Amino acid sequence: MNQAMGAGGGAGQRVVLDGDYGIDDALALLYLAGTGAVQICAVGTVHGNTGAVQAAHNALHLLGLAGLPGVPVAVGAHRPLAQAVKYSSLVHGDDGMGGQAVPPTPDRRPVVESAAEQLVRIARAHPGECSVLATGPLTNLALALQLEPELPRLVSRVVVMGGAVVEPGNVSPLGEANVVHDPEAADLVLSADWPVTLVTVDATMRTWLEPSDLARLEAVTSPAGVFVRDALRHYVRFYDEHYGRRSCPLHDPTAAVVLVDPTAATEVLTRPVRVELRGEHTRGTTVVDRRDNRGPGRPEGTAVRLVLGVDRDRVVREVLDGVLAVS
Repeated sequence: MNQAMGAGGGAGQRVVLDGDYGIDDALALLYLAGTGAVQICAVGTVHGNTGAVQAAHNALHLLGLAGLPGVPVAVGAHRPLAQAVKYSSLVHGDDGMGGQAVPPTPDRRPVVESAAEQLVRIARAHPGECSVLATGPLTNLALALQLEPELPRLVSRVVVMGGAVVEPGNVSPLGEANVVHDPEAADLVLSADWPVTLVTVDATMRTWLEPSDLARLEAVTSPAGVFVRDALRHYVRFYDEHYGRRSCPLHDPTAAVVLVDPTAATEVLTRPVRVELRGEHTRGTTVVDRRDNRGPGRPEGTAVRLVLGVDRDRVVREVLDGVLAVS
């Protein structure tokens, strides 16, 4: 990678990453580093796949593997806004990396400010220049909106991996994990007046890594490739046990591809989205008003760009090429 491009690599748009740094977050980060299409200017971490502190250590290790040790990592929210914290340990392991996480080192530590504070500071310093890629619960983004009411006008766009429209939820009949882990935060973020693209499980459940794709990763010998290969074994084992496929979907990396190249989305719907907060069986559901917006009962609220389908072969190819480009 060309380090002359800056601490975060890439010659393109500035991107702040916000995630819970499990296995698919790792693939998304390494893909972005490998493409060189964006400049990763900071990372924030949040509860979800693992704790926010462990997620920060995971992100620091990944940035080191990607040759981007200068990118700052800020620890974010340790718990949701209005419910108890719950981790996706079954899917990602207690450490978020399928048992492959490494202990923190003295020379790689998170910064002092919180993830929300970091995002606000960067947005103020570079108004209109920064995008956000959120691949975990949206607690940090909700807190940032409360810290800086002008944030929607300071950020270029927000791409979120989360939500389910027609596809069943992956942690409840109707709920997707990143939304269910903090429904109040998701509702705040999705109803804010900023350009949000929501890459839903309707799209990501079409981007499975097949055995031939996994075989490409098995053959690599670079430190980043070996780390991903070993972590993916845990991930694939989970999906084999629960879905009957020795494979895994590329949830977060699909959102990263859409961030870099919006034309990878093949099915898009633009509609207001709210999150159900009270239903006994439906809390955390993304409620999409799909009514025809030309009639008198037209949907109200901020429109969200919902990605419901993507070019599967293109997404998988780009993710693998990006990850394998990290030396």
